[in-house]
Amino acid sequence: MPFTAAVRPHVWAHGCDHAYLAAQGPGAVPPPPVEADAPRWAQAQRAVHAGRQIVEVTLHGKGAEAVVLQALEVRVVKRRTPPAWNVYEMSMGCGGILTPAVFRVDLDAPRPLARPVAGADGTRVLPAPQFPLRLSASDPVVLRVEAATAGCDCDWYLDLRWSAPSGSGTARLDDGGRPLRVSAATGRPRFGYAHEPGRWAQG
Repeated sequence: MPFTAAVRPHVWAHGCDHAYLAAQGPGAVPPPPVEADAPRWAQAQRAVHAGRQIVEVTLHGKGAEAVVLQALEVRVVKRRTPPAWNVYEMSMGCGGILTPAVFRVDLDAPRPLARPVAGADGTRVLPAPQFPLRLSASDPVVLRVEAATAGCDCDWYLDLRWSAPSGSGTARLDDGGRPLRVSAATGRPRFGYAHEPGRWAQG
């Protein structure tokens, strides 16, 4: 493959807005981490993305040839009943004026598609990403995908179709060889972390 792909499966909106489902009660769950430590925190709690998962893929060309990224396809490999776990909010409230352009995915659709959506930086519109995209060693590409579900505990991954002078193929984008995973969290108890008393509080 004439490029490398680095997948970040624990991206938070604005660096702080995210939630996880975990089976443990609030007394057994440690304080929320910063975004950079989220993979380790989530693994230790066996936590699952609650309602939404944001994935960021950074692609770098390996050589002089240009690569054309042709399409991004969504594959849902398993749908389960959402677990009856608690929701833990990573922040009690945050926001920002930057809303990145993304590919948005409804995992509850019979055939989920990665639909391009424009973003905004203040009053400036950030154009929706559109295929085909060109990639080279000097011009990397970053793809941001927001997948959501209101009805299932979903295992999923992305297929990225590409072509180059030396050949063509499909790159699987997942969580280190495992499917990505996000679960619906509708109606579950929600907890936010109260920093002053140092405990989770139901909201």
